[in-house]
Amino acid sequence: MANNIRQLTAGSTYFQVMASAARTATPDTEEFEITGRGYEYSGLHLIIDATAVTATPALTVTVSGVDRVSGKTYTILQSAVIATAVTTVLRIGVGLTPAANTVASDSLPPVFRVTAAHGDADSITYSIGGMLV
Repeated sequence: MANNIRQLTAGSTYFQVMASAARTATPDTEEFEITGRGYEYSGLHLIIDATAVTATPALTVTVSGVDRVSGKTYTILQSAVIATAVTTVLRIGVGLTPAANTVASDSLPPVFRVTAAHGDADSITYSIGGMLV
């Protein structure tokens, strides 16, 4: 599995993490670095839109912070297993009321990673969109 690194310039609000596609295996990790006029975002909404499933897929989406000094990552928020056609929103932000697998009361680091891990080879069609807040 590779790691795709993309820059989000300051002033960008909405961005695509993964386009809608049927997938049967874990795709490459998407890493984002916020650049530009300074770090002006402290939160993130990720919208996972699963529209079709075959059998019993098991998709888990994780948002991780990235430490550029050590190269290590740390989990900020991980979704529950997604196995049906459903829209799931993950929210990260200071002052939010934490809720298991959906909301983290934490700040968004300037470099973060989104991983969509597949637990089996059953097909699930989904997209992931992001919004910086």
